[in-house]
Amino acid sequence: MKYSLRSSFSRWTLALLISVFALTIAGRVVAVTGAWAVCPGWPVCVPTAPFGWLKLLHMALAGIAALIMAWTLRKAWREQRDHRLILPLTTVTAVLFLGQAFVGALQVTRSFALHLVVLHSLTAISLWISLCMLVFVSGLSGIANLHSTSVSTELPKLDLRQRLKDFLVLSKPVIVLLLLVTTYGGLVAGSRAWPSAQLTFWTLLGGALAAAGSSALNQYIDRELDKHMQRTAKRPLADGRLTAAEGLSYGLALCLLSYYVMAGFVNLTAALLSLTGIFYYVLFYSVWLKKATVQNIVIGGGAGAIPPMVGWAAATGHLGLAAWILFAIVFMWTPPHFWALAIVRKNDYARAGVPMLPVVRGEEETRKQILIYTVELIAVTFLLPIFNLAGLIYLISAIVLGLGLLYAAWRVWRVGGNKVAWTMYRWSSMYLAFIFLAIVIDAVL
Repeated sequence: MKYSLRSSFSRWTLALLISVFALTIAGRVVAVTGAWAVCPGWPVCVPTAPFGWLKLLHMALAGIAALIMAWTLRKAWREQRDHRLILPLTTVTAVLFLGQAFVGALQVTRSFALHLVVLHSLTAISLWISLCMLVFVSGLSGIANLHSTSVSTELPKLDLRQRLKDFLVLSKPVIVLLLLVTTYGGLVAGSRAWPSAQLTFWTLLGGALAAAGSSALNQYIDRELDKHMQRTAKRPLADGRLTAAEGLSYGLALCLLSYYVMAGFVNLTAALLSLTGIFYYVLFYSVWLKKATVQNIVIGGGAGAIPPMVGWAAATGHLGLAAWILFAIVFMWTPPHFWALAIVRKNDYARAGVPMLPVVRGEEETRKQILIYTVELIAVTFLLPIFNLAGLIYLISAIVLGLGLLYAAWRVWRVGGNKVAWTMYRWSSMYLAFIFLAIVIDAVL
């Protein structure tokens, strides 16, 4: 197709490319001449030598580029809401631009730590790739009609209040909250005391962004599947209240931001673990595993088991035996929890073609497996006191909570029925929250 700058949006992307190019050249000159040292301060500085004006110019160009980037992002979210390439590209470019500035400023205060230097370079390369792709795609002739590739030609209304609600739903806030409980449990257990407010804030913020972004990408991947399930048919993407491009852009942005937060304000180990969890859940589970095998929940449970390891790594900078036991607790908790839900929603999963255990092997086998995995889960919770990694408070809590969960699982096995399975599903959620609360209390007392 013939390249053209007939559209307003394509001209803005070209202006953005030029401004970023000028900013990059100025930044390189500042680095080579050492001008950054003779004009201290941010966002403006007072030059103490002639070279200082180079840094001042660099800051001015950064401001201009930031304004153009903000305006281009605004236009994309208003004019290209249904374009599954342009909107994600623009959003990712904006996050990378922000990340480049953030890491560039941060590495100076951190004495140019190696992982920040590497991240700064990788971000620069990624920014140029995404920006060049954006300019190319937006400049293709006939861009105004490219939105016809969308599933629907009639876009949802720009109702701000409803859109905020829909983006919140896209984030799966209840799941995010539960994952943050396990993250905080790992953070406190690793610290063996109340962690600092600063470390707590950045760890939980990074974890929340990662979980919310992964959930949004999961719903983007499952948007057609969700239409066939009563439980998920009213999700924003399945119901058409948000476009697929918006869901994809939102998820990618949050996942990228989460890594910058973790790498910049926590530590590299926690950042890499969080990123591993994102790839595990989005690519390994959502794209492939969910529809590939009846063991989808068993193997896929590893994604949800990573957050407590992130918390532990945030506190210690490494992984110890206790961190792996926390991983195992959540890993073993996942199958009985979701299989209980699968019993209730068996018909939904059958219509959607998802090979959940009740659909493939029947409800009776599922009830038995719930009981078996619950017993194994309770056994795993005792590993912490066995290895002298937890005290009496945790041990008593594990016994009491374990007996309650075992009773719920036993009723699922012996009584059966959706009502009992739903009770197991709800109680297992509270069980996980309370067992990690016990870990927190035991660690600080």
